[in-house]
Amino acid sequence: MINYKEKLTLDREINPLPNIDISIESDRGRIFSSAAFRRLQKRTQVFALELNASIRSRLTHSLEVAQNARYISKTILQELKKEELETFGLNDLENAFISTAEMTSLLHDIGNPPFGHFAEETINKWMKNNIKSLFDKLNITTTENNELKEKLVKDLCSYDGNAQALRVIIKLQRMNLSYTQIISVLKYTRGAYEEKPLQNDGLNYLKKKPGFYYSEKDLVEKIQNVLNIKTGCRFPITYIMEAADDISYLTADLEDSHEKGILSLKKIYRLITEECKKQDETFLLNIVQEEYEKAIKNEKPYQFNMFFTIMRARLVGALVRHVSDIYIKNHKEIFEGSFNGALLEYDKESKYYKAIKVLQDISIKHIYQNKDVQTLELQSYTIINSLFDIYKPLLELNYLDFSKLLEDKKIDCFISERLIKRISSKQIVAYQNDLKKFDKNLESYKIFELYHRIRLLTDYISGMTDDFALEEYKILSAIK
Repeated sequence: MINYKEKLTLDREINPLPNIDISIESDRGRIFSSAAFRRLQKRTQVFALELNASIRSRLTHSLEVAQNARYISKTILQELKKEELETFGLNDLENAFISTAEMTSLLHDIGNPPFGHFAEETINKWMKNNIKSLFDKLNITTTENNELKEKLVKDLCSYDGNAQALRVIIKLQRMNLSYTQIISVLKYTRGAYEEKPLQNDGLNYLKKKPGFYYSEKDLVEKIQNVLNIKTGCRFPITYIMEAADDISYLTADLEDSHEKGILSLKKIYRLITEECKKQDETFLLNIVQEEYEKAIKNEKPYQFNMFFTIMRARLVGALVRHVSDIYIKNHKEIFEGSFNGALLEYDKESKYYKAIKVLQDISIKHIYQNKDVQTLELQSYTIINSLFDIYKPLLELNYLDFSKLLEDKKIDCFISERLIKRISSKQIVAYQNDLKKFDKNLESYKIFELYHRIRLLTDYISGMTDDFALEEYKILSAIK
């Protein structure tokens, strides 16, 4: 039975609010007021360290995704009204349904590091090359603790912006969002410490990437239990956020590449028409040809805007109706969270899927593989990698010396004494709070302490904006 009153609830860790509308508005306010949300304005979407403010940042991208999610959720509700919203437990929950989809979309990139997805790979590479030796120095004696050590090493080597988002919300910003709003951010349902799913796993798509870390495991499981979400399954509104994100990507990067001077209007038109014909695609081709013919009749400075604005509007409108239809046709599976795929990619025989493939292929070939874009990625690799190397002395200390550092006591490592002063107090408090539940007299404490200390450093570096990371790199590398 589909009953959204089980999912859109008042539950939160502290101070639950008296009714659902107040609870939802409180979540909105906390998100908009969050420093982590504001930092998205200085984070890369595709083009790192971009001075041109009209090029998308993570913030402007998230706003576009939120608008798409609002549009999709409203379209779904309009269709469900034909059967009466009460049938699905949605009476008096329209605002909660729409706002949760919208706010989840604003949060979806909040855990992404500076310089975009390339930085995720850089962090994981650094972890794989450095942290195993740090754990080996602990000289763990029992089989059980050695297994724990291996699990936590795997967790630390699986950095992902989706998992980091939950950590930012729960531990670093302490936003105290409703359980509904927190779990809707959980795009992938596998713990970073778990093995990748087998091909025959019925939830293999939902588990294809890490969705949360070991450090947030207990709260994730608690929320899943309260909201009746089975292990490995998603929250239903998360499918809307994912579709909104996928739709947003389709034309945004092409638009920004034109603004950057990488692709001209004429070249974009040629690439799309050639790729459409190659893939026997007609839906997108017709839109592009119609809007290009209209656009080139206008004055030159406005041709590109005319072309892209109307093409995007027509494409988004069609795709919103398409994914809304899929949501409703698969409503039971989606409500249960066992629908094993993305809404936008579900019907691979549809005309929309062909259009999506055309746009994705063009972006991969002509934007992401562009020399200038890849040069920025190489620069970001140097910055992120160097910052971890510079701060590594903090990880090489034994836990007694690190404890002294936090108490502002003197230790032998004068480099660490100076490095610790640069790390945010919020991140240090999160580290200290995470350790409170462990017994210092047990051998496992040393494992958990090092795990959370590495999380502390990862939180600090991954939480930087692009320009702050560059400045920190320059300062600590003595570069003018």
